[in-house]
Amino acid sequence: MIGKINKNSVRAKRHLRIRAHLKGTAEMPRLCVYRSTSHIYAQIIDDAKGVTLASGSTIAKGIDVKDMTKTEAAKAVGKFIAERAIAAGVKKVVFDRGGYLYTGRVKALADGAREAGLEF
Repeated sequence: MIGKINKNSVRAKRHLRIRAHLKGTAEMPRLCVYRSTSHIYAQIIDDAKGVTLASGSTIAKGIDVKDMTKTEAAKAVGKFIAERAIAAGVKKVVFDRGGYLYTGRVKALADGAREAGLEF
């Protein structure tokens, strides 16, 4: 047996396959999502320079997600990251779902970002 197969290792392999085709540029940076069991994190990354332009999460300062479900909190994080991105001069992004299925909290984050003005 080579290695332990679990959900996270399968997700990591799926993410590597996705990342082979996705690349963030200065004109269209990458909106990267990480989902843990209790929180969700998002970053807008310019891969050409290797810098993070904006970030947000359910534990970031400036966002209040108390008394929200995880899906509602993910949508709030999407709106929050979109506001920060627009303030940084970013209008269009490439969505990197991080190997997660595009459903539930990941979809809610994307919908929140679209509602706040990001295009992808």
